[in-house]
Amino acid sequence: MIHIASRVPEPAVRRLTATLYGYAFLSDLVLLYPLYVVFFADTGLSVGQISSLFVIWSAAGILFEVPSGAWADVVSRRLLLCLAPLVSAAGFALWVLVPSYPAFALGFLLWGAGGALVSGALEALVWTELDRLGAVDRYARVLGRSRTAGVLGVVLSGVLAGPVLAAGGYPAVGAGSVLACLLAAAVAARFPEHRPAPVAHEAAGPDDAAGPDDDDDLGWWETLRAGVAQVRTRPPVRAAVLLVAVVAADWGALDEYTPLLALDTGVGAQAVPLLLLLLWAGVTIGGLLAPMGERWGSRGYAALLGLVGVALAGGALLRHPAGFALLAVAFGAAQLATVLADARLQARITGTSRATVTSLAGMASDVLIIVTYAGYGLLATVAGNAVAFAVTAMSYGVLALVLLARRRRPRAVPREAAASTSGQGWSPSR
Repeated sequence: MIHIASRVPEPAVRRLTATLYGYAFLSDLVLLYPLYVVFFADTGLSVGQISSLFVIWSAAGILFEVPSGAWADVVSRRLLLCLAPLVSAAGFALWVLVPSYPAFALGFLLWGAGGALVSGALEALVWTELDRLGAVDRYARVLGRSRTAGVLGVVLSGVLAGPVLAAGGYPAVGAGSVLACLLAAAVAARFPEHRPAPVAHEAAGPDDAAGPDDDDDLGWWETLRAGVAQVRTRPPVRAAVLLVAVVAADWGALDEYTPLLALDTGVGAQAVPLLLLLLWAGVTIGGLLAPMGERWGSRGYAALLGLVGVALAGGALLRHPAGFALLAVAFGAAQLATVLADARLQARITGTSRATVTSLAGMASDVLIIVTYAGYGLLATVAGNAVAFAVTAMSYGVLALVLLARRRRPRAVPREAAASTSGQGWSPSR
C-alpha cells in the first residue's frame, strides 16, 4: 500500500495566522494604555483611588475568566472574540465621556470582562483550527508571533499617544482607542471556526477516560464542570495549568513596577519610556524565539526559567540604567517560557472544554498576580523597589529547581513506556 503524505493547506493556515496577528495588533493598539494613569490623576483621583481601580480590574478578570471560558466552549469562540473588543471599547468611551471615579470603575469592569472573553477562547480556537489543518506543531511559533504583534501594537500606541493627546486631548485619545477596538472586532469576524467532532470513548486511554468533557452536546454549566473536573482529576493537565499560572504571573506583575525601578536608577522621567522600550524589545524577541525553544529538553526549559530569575534580580540590583539590558533579556526569556508553557497546556487538554481549562490557567495567573502585588508592596515599603523586585524574581529559580527535581525523581513505569519516551526533549505533549 502506498501512503501519500498529507500536505498542510497553506492558504488556510495563512488566513488563520494573518487574522490572528492583525487581531492581536489592533487589540493592543489602544492609545489610552500609556496615559490612563495620568488621565486618572489629571481628573483628580488620589493614588489610593487609582490603586483601588487596579484591584477592581484584577477582580473583574478573576470573576469573568472561567465563566466566559465555558461560554466559549458552548457558543461560537469567534463570536466572543468579536464581542471582546466591543466591550472594552464601551469602557474606554465611558472614561472620556464621563470622567469620574464611578465611570472609571465601571470601565475597568468592562475592560476586565473584555479580556476574559478573549482569554481561553483565542487559544482554543487557534489550537483547534491548526489541529484540523494538520499544523498543530506550529502552535507555539504562531502564538509567539501573535504575542509579538500585540507588543508592536503597544509600542505604536506609546508612539502615537503623545501627539494625539497634544492635538485633541483625552477625547481624541479615547476616540482612537475605541476605533482600534472596532477594527479588532471587524478582523475577528474573519477567524475560521470549526467545532471538533465528539471524542470516541472507545479510543480513550486510561488517563483520558470518558467523562463529561468528552460530550459534544454539553450545556454551559456541564461544560464548566467538565473543565474543572479535567484539571482536578488529570495530574498532567493540572501540572500544566499551574506551570502557566506561575510562569506568567510573576513577570506580568513585575512589569507594572518597571517605571518605578527606572526612576530609582537616577534617570529623569523623560528617559523612562526609552528604558521601557528596551524591555518591550526583549519581549518581542522572546516571542519570536518560540520555534527554537520547542527543541529544548526539560533541562533547557528549567535553565530558561533560571535565566529569567537571575537576569531579573541582577538587572534590578544593579541600580543603574544599564541594568535594563539584563531586564530586557529576562523579559524576553519570560515571554518565551510563557509561550512554551501554554503550548504544553494545549497539548494536554482533551475533550471540548479546551477554553474552560485555558481560562482556569488565566484565573490562576490573575490570583497570583494580585498576591504578588500585595507582597511586592509590603516588601518595597521596607526594603525598596530593587530588593522587592529581586526577591519576587526568586520564584523562577525555585520553579526551575522543582522541575529539575521532578525530572530526576524515579518513576515506577513499565519498561516499554520508559523506552518509548526515552530521548524525548521538552515538547508540548509531555
